[in-house]
Amino acid sequence: MSTSTYTVSGMACGHCAGFVTEEIETIAGVTGVAVDVEAGTVTVTSDEVLDIAVVRAAVEEAGYELVPGT
Repeated sequence: MSTSTYTVSGMACGHCAGFVTEEIETIAGVTGVAVDVEAGTVTVTSDEVLDIAVVRAAVEEAGYELVPGT
């Protein structure tokens, strides 16, 4: 089990959180997604450590940007 927290820019509301959650949940091995819009973070729980490029692609598909260095 792995848990990672990422900083995402551009999220402003619950709809934003929903879009990000929906995209990240499509990544193989993801077991949970928790978005904190106010903090601009996404915490992802998965079966194994995820490739950052895969997470970045999912966040970008949702229309947001993963902040470098997170």
